[in-house]
Amino acid sequence: MAGKRRKLSNPLALAVLTTLWQKPMHPYEIAQTLRSQGKDTSTKTNYGSLYTVVQNLEKHGFVEVTGVERQGNRPERTVYGLTEAGREEMAEWLSDLLAIPAKEYPIFETALSLMAALPPDEVVRLLEMRLSSLEVQVASGRGALEKLYETLPRLFLVEVEYQLHMVEAQAEWVRGFLDETRKGELPGVEEWRHFHETGELPADFTT
Repeated sequence: MAGKRRKLSNPLALAVLTTLWQKPMHPYEIAQTLRSQGKDTSTKTNYGSLYTVVQNLEKHGFVEVTGVERQGNRPERTVYGLTEAGREEMAEWLSDLLAIPAKEYPIFETALSLMAALPPDEVVRLLEMRLSSLEVQVASGRGALEKLYETLPRLFLVEVEYQLHMVEAQAEWVRGFLDETRKGELPGVEEWRHFHETGELPADFTT
């Protein structure tokens, strides 16, 4: 099963589609809804570009103007709703993202792939700093999640659960890696240290 190439790939566009799935809205209301429902913590949200996203969705026939609102002396606001094509796009796009694992490139993974450029003791120090920050995130995240459970159904908190689980998993991995490195049990750690002490690149590092 492979996801098709889409006319729009910005995840914010999908967030807008699912927000309009709830009811027609003007862009400012879309932004307010994304914020109030906490979607800005799981989707990179640039509110300044949200109007452009809505315009692109309209250009491709996924949303359409359903009316104009005016409140008091405020400027008129254009209200947008989903088209049938927009509903289909939303369902297909969301289904692909849920079903098909995609290769992502988190910046921490990039740093890990390049960390041999730093001495092992420095990497240990830096990862200890990271672990400390992760443990704070886990503790505060658990507390925040418990509070949210009091007011929201779990269905609307699964992405927060997932985020917390990923932070916990990262902390567990960093903790184990640090333990291996400190004890000298990490394969290649002595060659790694030798290189930074002498400038001599081990033969194993060039193959």
